[in-house]
Amino acid sequence: MDTAARGRVRVERTAKRVRAYLGGRAVADTTAALLVWEVPYYPTYYFPLADVDESALKATGATKRSPSRGEGVVHTVTSGAAEAPDAALTYPDSPLEEIRGHVRFEWDAMDAWFEEDEEVYVHPRDPYTRVDILPTSRHVRVEVDGVTVADSRGARVLFETGLPARYYLPKTDVRLDLLEHTDTVTHCPYKGTAEYWSVNGQQDLAWSYRTPLPESERIAGLIAFYNEKLDIYVDGELQERPRTKFS
Repeated sequence: MDTAARGRVRVERTAKRVRAYLGGRAVADTTAALLVWEVPYYPTYYFPLADVDESALKATGATKRSPSRGEGVVHTVTSGAAEAPDAALTYPDSPLEEIRGHVRFEWDAMDAWFEEDEEVYVHPRDPYTRVDILPTSRHVRVEVDGVTVADSRGARVLFETGLPARYYLPKTDVRLDLLEHTDTVTHCPYKGTAEYWSVNGQQDLAWSYRTPLPESERIAGLIAFYNEKLDIYVDGELQERPRTKFS
């Protein structure tokens, strides 16, 4: 992939077919999308204007300035009876030449996104993020305020780029009587939709993916705990609590 950068923004081309849907039809469909890292954690898709239904774009007259991308022209997106106000940006005179002639859609304003024929959630998958899930016979014990809430020799360890190792444990090895299900739901483009539990009255310390995405099927139904917020012992050794955005 070709790469360009300006400041903290990086741009790469992807060979994936990418589509954005609104109102039941594709407003953008391309095999020449750009991945643009506007923030360090994950990229955003930019579509060539030639691969966008230009009748769906209506400039609002407003602009939005970015120090790295320049002056953005704000557009409302319409498709049939559906309308997404202020949901698209173009940068016709951007100092980052690669994104000129492209349009960026607000992810949550669209009804659905597809990479090839697979629906994608939350944000585009980062080609530099990898998820590995490995079985382990190491002894994993989880404590909350001195109380053992899980004890297992049948865990699976999930290694995800940029995050600490997560230990996913069978429910039969977890003190489910100490867990209280909450209304919290989160979404991950690599793992799927997670449900949460409070533990000993502490909110959302544990989570699970009932029906994870295909690449993460090995953690289906298992429970993980935030290393950042409680004590995890591996083979009797207390693990250091990592400092992350979840701390």
